[in-house]
Amino acid sequence: MSESNPARIPPAPPRQALPALQLVLVGLQHVLLMYGGAIAVPLIIGQAAGLSREEIAFLINADLLVAGVATIVQSLGIGALGIRMPVMMGASFAAVGSMVAMAGMDGVGLPGIFGATIAAGFFGMLIAPFMSKVVRFFPPLVTGTVITSIGLSLFPVAVNWAGGGNAAGQFGSPVYLVVAGLVLATILLVNRFMRGFWVNVSVLIGMGLGYVLAGCIGMVDLSGMAAAPWLQVVTPLHFGMPTFSLAPVLSMCLVVVIIFVESTGMFLALGKITDRDVTPGMLRRGLFCDAAASFVAGFLNTFTHSSFAQNIGLVQMTGVRCRYVTVVAGGFLIALSLVPKAAFLVASIPPAVLGGAAIAMFGMVAATGIKILQEADIGDRRNQLLVAVSIGMGLIPVVRPEFFAHLPAWMGPITHSGIAMATLSAVLLNLLFNVLGGAGREAMTKAAHG
Repeated sequence: MSESNPARIPPAPPRQALPALQLVLVGLQHVLLMYGGAIAVPLIIGQAAGLSREEIAFLINADLLVAGVATIVQSLGIGALGIRMPVMMGASFAAVGSMVAMAGMDGVGLPGIFGATIAAGFFGMLIAPFMSKVVRFFPPLVTGTVITSIGLSLFPVAVNWAGGGNAAGQFGSPVYLVVAGLVLATILLVNRFMRGFWVNVSVLIGMGLGYVLAGCIGMVDLSGMAAAPWLQVVTPLHFGMPTFSLAPVLSMCLVVVIIFVESTGMFLALGKITDRDVTPGMLRRGLFCDAAASFVAGFLNTFTHSSFAQNIGLVQMTGVRCRYVTVVAGGFLIALSLVPKAAFLVASIPPAVLGGAAIAMFGMVAATGIKILQEADIGDRRNQLLVAVSIGMGLIPVVRPEFFAHLPAWMGPITHSGIAMATLSAVLLNLLFNVLGGAGREAMTKAAHG
């Protein structure tokens, strides 16, 4: 899609026309997949800040509201905001380490975290036009490596869920494995023997059967649901006026840069899956939406937001590229933020059920990266070395999170993110091996624009 006239933003029509029921069901799949990640960040920060259960529930609802609105804007597009592709948004894990430290600082706490989030969002909006120009540094060799690393870095999450999750009394118990195996087998069988509509909702079918089985054997915990209110509206500045301190603000600004690096890789991955060329203009709108969501989030009692990598696997798995699917999913998130009982019900899905679906979907992300690498000159030994080292760097935080424990704390958002590590490594090694020199620069330009 050409963007030769920057003053005019051409619409991005959906690639598929889906019946209303299918649109709703596929949108629900997106919500169920990302819900655990969406509520994890407010849970962690709320506990670190010593909040009560009711206050943590408010943090979760605030996060769901911002995630829903940001998802709709990112997918549908409003003016200069939104990449107009099927993107799910949620609170970013990149900032968790920094925010946990802030929660324990004297004079910072939640107001300081929200203030740093607002400042970082504003900083992100300022630098988004410049960051969007880095798309030329992502030829198929780099893009394929990054997407493969995204899938591999997500896979431990899927395995952890399939084994029962962090709270499992006996991790890896046969009962968890049976539930996860049923979900995975159902998805595989639907994709093998069914067509069309059924394939598009195969993940929902597998998770639905897994949830029923889990409920029958007592794995679904609904205690406390009766006490949850039916309706609760998120109010701005619920925890008081934001405060601004230099160190937290600088730390969160660095986090936004890392989020931009991750989002760039994920947008390019989604572009490959949906057969769309992600232009600098599209990337600028996507990153600007990320930053704007974070800016607004600080006022609405929540944290920095970015696109969710795990939902890319669902797009690849179902083949549904229509952006209105995630618009519907954003509507679901907003509804869940207003109806705590419904949010409670979704949160009761056992990790083993999620794990069975995630094994297939996260693996599909890695498979997409491998497919893209076929477009590059992977026979060149230097390119093989680039892929090997970059994937290895991306797996360091996954295999041993404490590997960089003795480095300065400000490096945490980089060293704790496998996606950021792999991206930076691939870009820098591509510059070293393929770009330095006129011929390399010409080849990179041709790969980026052709």
